[in-house]
Amino acid sequence: MERRVVRRSNSYFVAPDGTRLFRRSWLPSNPQRTLALVHGFAEHSGRYDHVGAWFATRDFAVHAYDHRGHGRSDGERGHVDSFSQLLDDLESFLDLVRGEHSESPLVLLGHSLGGLVVATLLAERKPDLLCAAISAPPLELGPGVSRMRLRMARTLRRFRPQLRLGAGISSSDLSRDVEVARAYDGDPLVFKRATASFAVEMLDTVERTGNAGMHVQVPLLLLHGEADRVCPPRGSRAFHGQLRGEGHRLCLYPKLRHEILNEPEQEQVFEDLLSWVLEREA
Repeated sequence: MERRVVRRSNSYFVAPDGTRLFRRSWLPSNPQRTLALVHGFAEHSGRYDHVGAWFATRDFAVHAYDHRGHGRSDGERGHVDSFSQLLDDLESFLDLVRGEHSESPLVLLGHSLGGLVVATLLAERKPDLLCAAISAPPLELGPGVSRMRLRMARTLRRFRPQLRLGAGISSSDLSRDVEVARAYDGDPLVFKRATASFAVEMLDTVERTGNAGMHVQVPLLLLHGEADRVCPPRGSRAFHGQLRGEGHRLCLYPKLRHEILNEPEQEQVFEDLLSWVLEREA
């Protein structure tokens, strides 16, 4: 139950290359800190309304956006020419949010693909943040992605970069809540196919970022369900082991599947994130 009135707003901002990206905000009357939220592959920010509202009622100004080619943002569905476009989009979004809340500490939360974008940004571009959290990130190539298959995908991308491939996500793997799966399957803003270019860019980034934990300089919280079959938690364990310095933490949740923010135990995950952020402020 929301403890305070939350004002919701929607708008667009323009990425560095001119692409219009859709954004959502959940705003309390007197925000004390700011949370920027980055969604996962093939979905959109609207699936995080309950997350935004929960944190807004706890005095966070919460902002999210739809990746290019996702949700209500412009761009070809399920396509990027380069993963760096997603990093540029996130940097632009963070600059915008900082300008709107220049006096409050900024926290970054990314789920799945969003977690990969966040982890890559932390390792390669060193953003100025209080802390960051990543939920169920793909930080290791899955058992079905052999080196040979990756080479084949790269060859396919070279000759047919726009070829559509299945997204490979089963709604039953997302959450034990059947209503979450039903809503996902019926969501017109969720796409089922992505281009060979997007697939290769993502897989190459998984390989690169999965071995770059030692370059992260911001306190990082990794959150992962131990029953995640989309992005197995082994990658989060390995990445956590690479981190250097103080303030990092790994939280694993038995029985929870890929979308831990949509599981019946979601509030425990929210509370763990909130407690960790408050510790960073202390």
